[in-house]
Amino acid sequence: MSSFFSQKYASLTPYTPGEQPQERKYLKLNTNESPFPPSPLAQRFARQAAGDLQLYSDPECRALVKTATEVFGVGQDEILFTNGSDEILNFAFMAFCDKDHPAVFPDITYGFYKVFAELNGVPYTEISLQDDFSINVADYCGVNKTVFIANPNAPTGIALTLAEVEKIVASNPENVVVIDEAYVDFGAESAVSLIHKYNNLLVTQTCSKSRSLAGARLGFGIACKELIADLNTVKYSTNPYNVNRMTAAAGIGAFADVDYFAENCKTIADVREKSAEELKKIGFTMTDSSANFLFAKHEKIGGKALYEQLKEKGVLIRHFETDRLRDYNRITVGSAEQMAELIATIKTVLEENV
Repeated sequence: MSSFFSQKYASLTPYTPGEQPQERKYLKLNTNESPFPPSPLAQRFARQAAGDLQLYSDPECRALVKTATEVFGVGQDEILFTNGSDEILNFAFMAFCDKDHPAVFPDITYGFYKVFAELNGVPYTEISLQDDFSINVADYCGVNKTVFIANPNAPTGIALTLAEVEKIVASNPENVVVIDEAYVDFGAESAVSLIHKYNNLLVTQTCSKSRSLAGARLGFGIACKELIADLNTVKYSTNPYNVNRMTAAAGIGAFADVDYFAENCKTIADVREKSAEELKKIGFTMTDSSANFLFAKHEKIGGKALYEQLKEKGVLIRHFETDRLRDYNRITVGSAEQMAELIATIKTVLEENV
């Protein structure tokens, strides 16, 4: 770093995104992208919007908001779109956390929570997951801190029930509870229905996974109008035009194409279950995932060794080199054909390591 870099960020450890290598073509199962392209409607709307890129985008995303409210059954003042869900999460740390409202989240979860806390100078507590990688709901009840929980969690894929989420929200009436639902569409229960019951609940989602728009960068938050107003104060104090024209147009198409969305989610969930069974047959154990990935380990080869040898053979999965995770790898659920190729390659690696 330069001598000009502010000392307030000197100890900041930035988030490490999944590999996006360019040197060769990989079977890419490391960043939880959809194996399916954006909906034809999303693609068409984005192409049409490209012709007006000389004009600023609508900072209120009114057309997009109108379409989304019909999908989620919320008011137009109860939803806010952002540049990916990372931005809405950062806004939440900025708006609802400070020295009097510290953050709390699991020790094994989405890595950006810790980064956002440190970036914004927010005190935080990490609560250990249980031995089976599940969240102990009691740990978050009445904590009197701003709660951040990914549901399903990442990288474990384990989901809380809606009743468990509600228990956490209800027990922290003086603090905001943020439920990050990046993977909810693949088999978990959304908490959006609770926003009209609890004024301290913020639900965040993304269009990156289930709606095939990872490259477009479109996320959103749903909450009571007062929380959304708070988040808009932060947005309009940073970047009012945070969602570009093509992304907003693609989002309209993605939300409108309900059948395409539902079919893809069902297909990914089905492939996930079939792939899990095939991996178990060859010696893997894994968590019970409700996401579009599997979190698995093998009894005869370490997580890092499997990751490295698969990469040598042109297959990318995600490895986390920390104490509790190093035996595991996170494997994105691709198409049926991609998963068949993955499993065949894993079998080759295992044979070479006998």
